Amino acid sequence: MKKFFKILLFFFIVIFLVIVIAMIAVGKKYHFEKSIVINAPVEKVWQNVNSMKAVNSWSPFMDYDKNMKQTYSGVSGQIGDTYHWSGNEQAGEGEEKITALEPNKKSSINIRFIKPFEANADADVLLEPQGNATKVTWTFDTEMNYPMNLMKLTMDSQMDKDFGKGLQKLKEISEK
Repeated sequence: MKKFFKILLFFFIVIFLVIVIAMIAVGKKYHFEKSIVINAPVEKVWQNVNSMKAVNSWSPFMDYDKNMKQTYSGVSGQIGDTYHWSGNEQAGEGEEKITALEPNKKSSINIRFIKPFEANADADVLLEPQGNATKVTWTFDTEMNYPMNLMKLTMDSQMDKDFGKGLQKLKEISEK
């Protein structure tokens, strides 16, 4: 019986070490980005990314809870334009604030997640004219503490799905 417990203890130590090594190897920083080409001039696309209300017209995260409570503050389309949401378990609670605007080029947003866990992230929507079309790149950057950083191993597929859905909706709205 002692031998069994020694083997079991050894097994748990090995698992623990593998998890610790994985956390260190994965690192804390996470970056994701996705792009789409929209058949509309940059000025038209800009109208759909330069305020929190405009962003929420195509944001895939609005679909997480159709009954989500939403409040806006600050001046729409200006630095400080803020959106607060509170929803179901999938939507959680948080706040997004515009931190930088470069007309027809870039909109930067700071995201503060409150529930189900506290975290901060930054997102940019970058516009690049391509003739009569516009290349839109949506980025997301955050730093995740240990052991939450292990979530990075599965985040890309969900982010790809959500960002793809949002960019497709932005394309549809901008090409009208």
